[in-house]
Amino acid sequence: MKVIYQVAVTKVGKFAKEALSENMFITFKQNVPKDLEDYCFIHNHDELRCDVKAGDILQIDDKDYPITAVGNVASCNLKELGHISFRFDNATQAEYPGNIHVRGDVPELDIHSVIAIKQQ
Repeated sequence: MKVIYQVAVTKVGKFAKEALSENMFITFKQNVPKDLEDYCFIHNHDELRCDVKAGDILQIDDKDYPITAVGNVASCNLKELGHISFRFDNATQAEYPGNIHVRGDVPELDIHSVIAIKQQ
């Protein structure tokens, strides 16, 4: 498998971990708008090497989560802003255009957690 995107969490917004209890989390690259900062896991940004698609793998701290659905603007948002909502609900249709859905239990995330997306 090849890594198409990889970042490390550099800051955790004041309310970012609350979303984990709702089986989701939100990311944004550094220089996040102030009104979003409290809700995001902020990371050093990486180049997205190709579009994300169902069947790819989300990897968080060496644990793999199969991607089950990708919203139609998710890759663009990830590429431009490092902004995405990851939902751990196994959905096969994206709920919102900027969502990426995965199978598995939501992980604990903190500063230095590594978030990667891999393709075959």
